[in-house]
Amino acid sequence: MSVMTIGKTDPEPAPLTVEDLRRIPDDGRRYELVDGRLDASPAPVSFHTLATARLTAHLSNCAPSGLLIMDGPGVILNAERTRYRVPDLAVIRSEDFQMPYTTTPPLLAVEVVSPESVFRDHYTKRQEYAAFGIPSYWVLTPDPDKPSIIELRLKDGEYTEVAPVFGEDVLDTEQPFPVRVVPQWLLRLDGDWRQHVGGPKEAEDAKTAQETEKPESGL
Repeated sequence: MSVMTIGKTDPEPAPLTVEDLRRIPDDGRRYELVDGRLDASPAPVSFHTLATARLTAHLSNCAPSGLLIMDGPGVILNAERTRYRVPDLAVIRSEDFQMPYTTTPPLLAVEVVSPESVFRDHYTKRQEYAAFGIPSYWVLTPDPDKPSIIELRLKDGEYTEVAPVFGEDVLDTEQPFPVRVVPQWLLRLDGDWRQHVGGPKEAEDAKTAQETEKPESGL
């Protein structure tokens, strides 16, 4: 009678933490953690970068004192430091600022969708950010033909979707502070995007301010 022996199996690798990420060489990709597993994204392309930069600038101009608009901040989502995300943009209170990463829920997290991040941004991060308690979450799709922003608000531990805006429609929200955003002007290369990104009213106000600042011509 033969006897079957069972060999030793390799132990499961220990979950990675944010401290392990510091040992990864900087190769241009974005590294995040999902329950100790590495989640890598390629470097963003031009429209992704443009939309992020313009939205960061616009929110910075509109934000009240005491709020910080941060481009790509690291956010640790659990006490074990095995869940770690890097939203494309976030709004945090000045008193919640931490180094090197934040462990307090931002007031707003924004993800700019790339072709390879559609499921991650619309579903995975939606669940993670809701569980972490981030009050507002925007998903921005930088489609050059018809860009869009979906605004989600946290209610009873889950996100409720506000009507999405497309193209030249205006996102008009009070969270995390009163602001208006036209998706099309986050990407358009013609015209002054600064005057139009907040919608027709803000464009008219900017035009009036410019005319007021013009020096009077001498007689």
